[in-house]
Amino acid sequence: MEVLIDNRDGAIYEVPVTSLSWKTEKRGKASELNVSMLNPEPLKNKVVSGAIVRVTDGMHKIFYGYSFKAEFGKSSEFKITAYDQLKYFMYNDTFVLKSMPAEAAITQICNQLGRKLSAVAATGFKAPAMIEEDKKALDVIMKYIDSAIVATNQSFVFMDNFGALGLHNIKDLVIDPTTFYIGEESLLYDFDYSVSIEDSYNRIKLVLDDKEKSKRRVFIAQDSNNIAKWGRLQFYKKVDENMTSAQVESLLDALLTTHNKEKKELSLKCLGDWRVRAGKMVFIFIEKLGLKKLFLVEACTHDWSPNVHTMSLDLKVIS
Repeated sequence: MEVLIDNRDGAIYEVPVTSLSWKTEKRGKASELNVSMLNPEPLKNKVVSGAIVRVTDGMHKIFYGYSFKAEFGKSSEFKITAYDQLKYFMYNDTFVLKSMPAEAAITQICNQLGRKLSAVAATGFKAPAMIEEDKKALDVIMKYIDSAIVATNQSFVFMDNFGALGLHNIKDLVIDPTTFYIGEESLLYDFDYSVSIEDSYNRIKLVLDDKEKSKRRVFIAQDSNNIAKWGRLQFYKKVDENMTSAQVESLLDALLTTHNKEKKELSLKCLGDWRVRAGKMVFIFIEKLGLKKLFLVEACTHDWSPNVHTMSLDLKVIS
């Protein structure tokens, strides 16, 4: 394990690490690194605010980010908390965006913040014009991604991969199952599996107010079979008055397709592998559950010390 600190003063130095935790989430948060190190002279060997923190382990490029907090006490242990560059997307601003493909809008937001988007997946979704006042940039980006997911029934992730920002289709982030999987015979030592309809909908009701004709139009799509099994689980929304009937019908079908199903989630505790992080797709083979499929990593925490490396995963099935 190599942790390098660059205080931006022309010198880069390595720190002796006693433990490390790296947390990633698929949406809405920057990845977080917490490092504990031996530093008997903390006033001399400083880690300044904004220092570049780089973590590698052999061939694995793990983390590239910036120090936001440094702390120490009476002992020789020194702790730093660092975040990747998504942290800079969590501050408020105003965003004025014309109607354009979602990926173009996300690129414009990155440019506004002085950040370069290195990888740009085509979403196939043209978003309407938007003015977002006093909003976090990352929340606005998530709004575009969520709309693209509903409209196309594909999934996308916005992430920082060792200093390179990217908008990716999750199908391009599959860890090759011929070389890596997680299961009873591979890394896994505990799990918790759930099947839920708590966030499912089998009836979609959208309303469109036509101000010119002073009337309200109602659009409904439903699955009668699932209503008979689960009871009526209704999603209701008032849509933008500028939407056409065809656009509302398309949204109606997309919402029903996306939400009219059980949500299957899986939490794992495993031995660690640096290839796994939030936003990646991993193959899970758990014979006891009859599971043999790809899951999307929603959240991942790696805990490392010189003697052990473990990871905790929150997964969601994509089907």
